[in-house]
Amino acid sequence: MSDEERFKDNENGTILDTRYNLMWAKEDSYQMRNKWCAWKGAHNYIDWLNEQKFAGYEDWRLPKSQECRNLYDHESKNSDFNGDIVHLDYKFPEGCGSNYWCIEESGINAMAYNFYSDRAYQVRKKAKDEDNMCCRAVRTAGPPVKKSGRLSSTGRTRRE
Repeated sequence: MSDEERFKDNENGTILDTRYNLMWAKEDSYQMRNKWCAWKGAHNYIDWLNEQKFAGYEDWRLPKSQECRNLYDHESKNSDFNGDIVHLDYKFPEGCGSNYWCIEESGINAMAYNFYSDRAYQVRKKAKDEDNMCCRAVRTAGPPVKKSGRLSSTGRTRRE
């Protein structure tokens, strides 16, 4: 499969990752609502998408940190809300956030992923809305795909 075929724009506000059988919202929460979100706000946003049956589906969720890691593409130099580099495929529109909430949580912390630095890290769930955090909804779009390679929880291991 060539790199050009990995991401397919479904023309309904979603992008299909054919390598991992995941469907991503084309725009993140910041792009859709023009505001940042705290941990609770990220969950409310996902609930809202499901209530709206966004793109005809009601099983949207926050991504796992590994799913964000798999979405990271060092060769892609897209632009975030501030004109800085984020390493997301160009099928995703410019102007997105760079720090995304992930589903994993532990006590007062939750995982986040940075698409500038290729890092998963913990953030306090009580982070303020203005802390430049957002989320990108994802849903499973086929059988899970097992890939080896990037196994570190920090995102700093060999590439596939």
